Amino acid sequence: MKIYQHYIDGQYVDPNNGQWIDSFDPYRGTAWAQIPKGCAKDADRAVAAADRAMRDGPWSQMTATARGKLLFKLADLLAANGRRLAEIEVRDNGKLFAEMNGQLNYLPEWWRYFGGLADKIEGAVMPIDKPDVFAFTKHEPVGVVAALTAWNSPLMFVAWKCAPALAAGCTVVIKPSEFASASTLEFAALTKEAGFPDGVFNVVTGLGAEIGSALVDHPKVAKITFTGSDATGARIYAQAARTMKRVSLELGGKSPNIVFEDCDLAQAAAGVVSGIFAATGQTCIAGSRLLVQNSIKEAFSEKVAALGRAARKGDPMLPETNIGPVTTAPQYRKILDYIDIAKSEGARCILGGGPATAPDLPGGQFVEPTIFVDVTPDMRIAREEVFGPVLSIIGFEDEAEAIRLANDTIYGLAAGVWTKNIGRAVRMSSALKAGTIWVNTYRAVSFMMPFGGMKHSGIGRESGMESIREYLETKSVWISTSEAPPAHPFVMR
Repeated sequence: MKIYQHYIDGQYVDPNNGQWIDSFDPYRGTAWAQIPKGCAKDADRAVAAADRAMRDGPWSQMTATARGKLLFKLADLLAANGRRLAEIEVRDNGKLFAEMNGQLNYLPEWWRYFGGLADKIEGAVMPIDKPDVFAFTKHEPVGVVAALTAWNSPLMFVAWKCAPALAAGCTVVIKPSEFASASTLEFAALTKEAGFPDGVFNVVTGLGAEIGSALVDHPKVAKITFTGSDATGARIYAQAARTMKRVSLELGGKSPNIVFEDCDLAQAAAGVVSGIFAATGQTCIAGSRLLVQNSIKEAFSEKVAALGRAARKGDPMLPETNIGPVTTAPQYRKILDYIDIAKSEGARCILGGGPATAPDLPGGQFVEPTIFVDVTPDMRIAREEVFGPVLSIIGFEDEAEAIRLANDTIYGLAAGVWTKNIGRAVRMSSALKAGTIWVNTYRAVSFMMPFGGMKHSGIGRESGMESIREYLETKSVWISTSEAPPAHPFVMR
């Protein structure tokens, strides 16, 4: 069994309390590695290292161009180690190798993008309205960043949070999910190989209530960036407010996938399946609410069900597998509970509706792709995030009703629209209250495009030029060029 250590100040070190916790392979249902069960002392040690690097170490003296070059080196190392890291992520979270390998092949682009952006952070000379004053703005790193990442795509979230943070000149302490920490701990060694000074990149693992909370409370942490549920995000937001920390939150969703009668039905059906059954539905952008125009609802529902029925469950490492296991035992039970709730509320199940069992599904954490019809907007299955392969289908008559149903949610992370009508596409993209709108596609992301939510789906943006501003403070500088004393020293100038 692989025994991992924290990565602090450029070294792998044992946890202060000498305790480890098992990391389980969700496909096989067995422990395959151990990660440190960190405590507040581990968090303090990591933050102290990050603070030293931020204030006194070579990182603080490094030019933005030099920082960018390190990010480029890290991108190359990530590309060279991508397959190995993808295999570790599959072992740790059970997602398809095809998906994780695709992510790892693409993630170097995030590090390259922000490496190039590092020395493009420009202030401005202001044409100030005061005589004899030279005024300008500059942007400085906010400080030590604590990044709390989720278990469904660990290294993607590391890139989304840490690439812009490091490009901005911050140092980072990462607390990955206790359910999937291995790939982040392995990745840490690449930062050393790339030449990052000690203390710039740190990883501490353990339970959120212990080490995560210690990071949120730490007086030397300037910013928290978190990916996870809206309930946990709200607690972190309130906790961080006590020490006036900057916060960005990428939270959950109940995203509508809206299908109009004029769309390409085959394309839309494939997009709907991708939106809810890919990644076993364990994604914040899951299109878990399918809104279908009534004129095609019955036929389209059967089309989606047929695709779901044909999806192969099994070993996530095999290329023919379409659906892997649920990553954690608590999440597996939660999904089954929601299926039971939907049935009790009167939703009719036309596909799946329970656990999947077979000799080639050894871990016991598989759920059948599930589709409910006769769903009403007030049902819990239509309002609460399930985070699993469970789809609710609701009909609508026209564009206005589709907009009303889509926006009738506390969430606002993403939405999909399927139509050939360009005017409708533009109208819908304006009317829908979500941070990302996909038209005739779904689950597309890029290092260039900002990503984040509205309402309970979060605060702030990741990726794109906007994201680096999340890790910067703007400073205004006033320099008087006058040699005379102020005419009225007791009056604001």
